[in-house]
Amino acid sequence: MKKLLTSAGLLLGAGPLARAVNRFPRPDFESGYQYPEYSYAVPNEMLWDIIDVSVLLILLGIVTWALFKKRTRGPILAVSVVSVGYFGFFRGGCVCSIGSIQNIALAFVDPSYSLPIAVFLFFIIPIVFAFLFGRVFCAGVCPFGAVQDLVNVKNFRISRAVSGALSVIPWIYLAFALLYALTRTRFLICRFDPFIGIFRLGGDIGVISFGIVLLLMSIFTGRPFCRFLCPYGAILNVVSRASIFKVKITPKPCISCDLCHDSCPVDAIKAPYGNRTGETPTEGVKRIVIYMAVLPVLMLAGALILRWSSPDLARANSEVRLYEMVTEYEASFSDVMEPEVEAFYSQGRNLAELEASKDEVLKSFRLYSTLAGILIGLVVGLKLLEMSLKRGRKEYEIDYGHCVGCAKCFDYCPQNKILAKNE
Repeated sequence: MKKLLTSAGLLLGAGPLARAVNRFPRPDFESGYQYPEYSYAVPNEMLWDIIDVSVLLILLGIVTWALFKKRTRGPILAVSVVSVGYFGFFRGGCVCSIGSIQNIALAFVDPSYSLPIAVFLFFIIPIVFAFLFGRVFCAGVCPFGAVQDLVNVKNFRISRAVSGALSVIPWIYLAFALLYALTRTRFLICRFDPFIGIFRLGGDIGVISFGIVLLLMSIFTGRPFCRFLCPYGAILNVVSRASIFKVKITPKPCISCDLCHDSCPVDAIKAPYGNRTGETPTEGVKRIVIYMAVLPVLMLAGALILRWSSPDLARANSEVRLYEMVTEYEASFSDVMEPEVEAFYSQGRNLAELEASKDEVLKSFRLYSTLAGILIGLVVGLKLLEMSLKRGRKEYEIDYGHCVGCAKCFDYCPQNKILAKNE
């Protein structure tokens, strides 16, 4: 045990050292100091990238094996602990698949931006696994989802109407994250990540407090961040609906005991029901036709609203903000000069150059704000359509878009317990 603790301590100490070395040249002493003949190089960042991607693939493989082969939650729970420990506290939540969305977007519009290969792999590998097996990344490999799952002890149901409305928020978050990344303004996801400060044991007190609130909520309802905030989860939601291999609650006939439905922390199991509203098929079709007619109106409204708001949204950009500060200073001739304004003049830049840069940013904001508005309008319209669809089911079915592969339903299903005994 003592050797194990010593090894763990060395491993934890190697992370910060690996990030601290080889970034700056050695100091050139004038006192005649001689460096030791023998030195030991600490692994560089490339090695850590390889380790990170390898751990990602191994954990994804374990979750997939546990879901499709063993049909048990135990290995997934172990993966959650490892993920929180390694990707969370040890690696500080970085590289992050959620934040990689912004890097991918920036690389798309900025040829000068060098996209790290590890960031690309952390973005694409979970998506590939989602297309093949569903949201196995969310099951326990993502440290954000894993830490919420580990503290969950009770699940209070949220009404279908409320959860449907809240599930639009990740898409709005995604739209604005893409908008600010594509305009080279800032990385919103990284700036307001609620769990990074907890994993790094420091940071903005407001963001950390928000993360703590989410963890407290996770005790009583399953994964609030994953369901109602995570922009990467929104992408995986769409991809996993078309997954090639789909997990089943049990291979045996369903006995409609309702235990799987009650145990699901994210309400991703649909119970069998008939047409509760008692409406005729004609009335249902009319309602769907109305929503389909409203869909382009919502997209147009979203585009116009965000395009009209683009000058205000652009004020978060450093060039636009600097232009406002410089013009205000030159108009007032104040003796007090802001540090940004002072740096502007010290660099030899002129107002015409800054204005041209500002106009280019505003043009970019008008374009991407319009596209973001279209996306938001489309999502709202499709959510209305989804919630209006009513279909009878004879047995319990998994909603593969929302299912996070936690495998809790496996342990509650009586049919699975019979299979386990027979094996």
